[in-house]
Amino acid sequence: MDNRFKFGLIGKDISYSFSPTYFAEKFKKLGLENHKYFNFDIPEIEEFPFILYHREHEFKGLNVTIPYKESILRYLNEIDQEAKEIGAVNTIKITDDNKLIGYNTDVYGFQKSIEPVIKKHHKKALILGTGGASKAVNFAFKKMGIEVKFVSRNVSDNALLYSLLTKEILEEYTIIVNCSPVGTHPKVDEAPNIPYQFINENHLLFDLIYNPSETKFLKEGKSRGATIKNGNDMLELQAEKSWEIWNS
Repeated sequence: MDNRFKFGLIGKDISYSFSPTYFAEKFKKLGLENHKYFNFDIPEIEEFPFILYHREHEFKGLNVTIPYKESILRYLNEIDQEAKEIGAVNTIKITDDNKLIGYNTDVYGFQKSIEPVIKKHHKKALILGTGGASKAVNFAFKKMGIEVKFVSRNVSDNALLYSLLTKEILEEYTIIVNCSPVGTHPKVDEAPNIPYQFINENHLLFDLIYNPSETKFLKEGKSRGATIKNGNDMLELQAEKSWEIWNS
């Protein structure tokens, strides 16, 4: 009997996700009729093991998105060294003997996506949000030699509060990356609470969100002359890297 291979995305409230369509088109283009990609929208990470018991197809690989990139770690048999250092996984390879090996392809996707729009004066970055995606972005910036500060709604040692962002801080940190889900479809009228009046043409605003393609965060930056970029290229790059891992 011909094997049928199953791939999917683990996340919460992910009906908007681009991944099933992206991989369905990829499988079609490659003539892989026995490959399927599913959304596994689960309310709690504790439901993850039950997904693996569904054996209608043989699992080959999974992607992981908000809010489970960190909590998924406890279910893995092995974690790639880079993903271990980051503390977040967004790609799982499932071996022939059903071992789950975690990787992080967000770093690759983000770095390759942002590098073309980085200018010489872009030396410091603010990362909005402190979840799994922000850890990958921080790791990429470290590799690029860019200094980072996190911005959070909660008080912590290594993060600024949104309410404490000043003109001086925004003049110093000219890259701003939104790693929070604020502004994702359908809540398109929302945006991270930063003082947009201090944004200008020196700034680069990057939003990991890709739906909508131009979030309110990006619109606010664009209207003040900032360079803007959404998460679409990053998503495609990390998806291709995931595919490479699953087939290695």
